[in-house]
Amino acid sequence: LEFPWGPKPFAEVVAGPLLRNNRQTADSSSLEGHYVGVYFSAHWCPPCRSLTRVLVESYRIIKESGHKFEIVFVSADRSEESFKQYFSEMPWLAVPYSDEARRSRLNRLYGIQGIPTLILLDADGHVITRQGRVEVLNDPECRLFPWHPRPVLELSEANAVQLHEGPCLVLFVDAEEEGELEPAKELIQPIAEKLMAKYKAKEEETPLLFFVAGEVR
Repeated sequence: LEFPWGPKPFAEVVAGPLLRNNRQTADSSSLEGHYVGVYFSAHWCPPCRSLTRVLVESYRIIKESGHKFEIVFVSADRSEESFKQYFSEMPWLAVPYSDEARRSRLNRLYGIQGIPTLILLDADGHVITRQGRVEVLNDPECRLFPWHPRPVLELSEANAVQLHEGPCLVLFVDAEEEGELEPAKELIQPIAEKLMAKYKAKEEETPLLFFVAGEVR
């Protein structure tokens, strides 16, 4: 029925009713024109619960700043009761727990391998970043929202998780003071920008991440 089985757009995969924790519902069409965070998480996962506490505050800040932004929770909880308990802490939308087929399709659409995962989409449903978790933790005041990928990142405890997710180039520098990493960034920035532009033109993710690292705290 779904031949030729190619990837479908987010709006088509998420289509249907979405829940709020006050038991009201909203149709997925209400997401049109919004930045959307697709949040894969579960109550049984301690890192998920930690991220949710931070994300609630980030959500408030972004909404109050006037951005059209919404989050859709895709549960990996093990029971409806756990889902309800966890979702009661969230001020955003969720795919109904009973709609296992839609939750499964969203997991397949983004190739989710582990949780928590927060994927940021632009108003057209295109992926801005798959590293929403890292961005939220690194930018608690949401100054860089919607967190478009930067060519070169400073390696930190929060974003080091990305080293496990694909090929990375890390330039280690003997630097301990703030600002000493800037020359290293400037050195590899043109290479990173050229690579990003090449893959963005093909609407693909950059296959290599660039970092500079000094004294990691």
